Amino acid sequence: MQTNLNVVLLAHTPNPEAAIAMAAKLCYSPSDIDSLMQKIAAKDQKGFVEKLMKMGHMSPIEHAAFTFAVEGISRACSHQLVRHRLASYSQQSQRYVSEADGFDYVIPQAIQGDAELERYFADFMQKAQKAYNHIVKKLGKKGIKGEAANQDARFVLPNAAETKIMITMNARELLHFFRQRCCNRAQWEIRQMAVEMLKLVNRIAPTVFAGSGPGCVSGPCPEGEYTCGKAVEVRERFKKL
Repeated sequence: MQTNLNVVLLAHTPNPEAAIAMAAKLCYSPSDIDSLMQKIAAKDQKGFVEKLMKMGHMSPIEHAAFTFAVEGISRACSHQLVRHRLASYSQQSQRYVSEADGFDYVIPQAIQGDAELERYFADFMQKAQKAYNHIVKKLGKKGIKGEAANQDARFVLPNAAETKIMITMNARELLHFFRQRCCNRAQWEIRQMAVEMLKLVNRIAPTVFAGSGPGCVSGPCPEGEYTCGKAVEVRERFKKL
C-alpha cells in the first residue's frame, strides 16, 4: 500500500552550539578544559558561533552530530541518500525482513492525481508482490526458506518499495546535504526529506543552521544554466522554516 514520509530526530549532541564553541576556542586558548567549559557555560555563544560561520571556520561544526529515523521513502530515494559519504546509515534489510505480507510503496508526485496512471502503477505493484510471493513459495518447496529465499525474491521488488533508515550526520555534512538536496533541482522525494530534516535541526541549533538550505538561500544560484529561475521565491520559502 502507499506510504507517507515520516522523519524523526532521534538524538543529537547535547548543547550542540556550546560544543562547537568549545572546539573552536580550544584551538586558540591557553586555558585548560575546565576553565573553557566554565566560560562557555556562563555566556551565550550565539554571537561567537555566528562569527565562526561567517569566517568559514567549519571544522568545529563537525563536533555536533544529529541522528534521524526516516520511514516512508523509496529505495530510489535511499540510493541517492547514501551517496553522501560522510554519514552513517542503518537500513531495513530486504533479506532479513520478509515482504510476503505486502510491501509498502511510494507513488511519485507526477503520478499522484492521475487516475489512469495511479491504477497502472498500483497494478504493477500488485504484480511485483505476486511475483515475490510466488518465488518465495517455490523456493520454499526446494527447502530454501527465510532470508535465503528473501534475498533472491527481492530481485523483483521495485525502486518504489518503501524503506526505513537511520541516518547520522555531523552539522557540517548536514549543511552540505541541505545545500544539495533542498534545491529545486533535487529529486522531489529526497528534497522533501531534506526539508523536514532541516526543520528539525533548526530548532536545536538555530545559529548553525540559520540561512541553511539550497545554495541560492545564502548567495547566487550555483546551478548556472540549470537554475530553476526561482531563487527569490525559494529564499522567501526557507525564511519561513
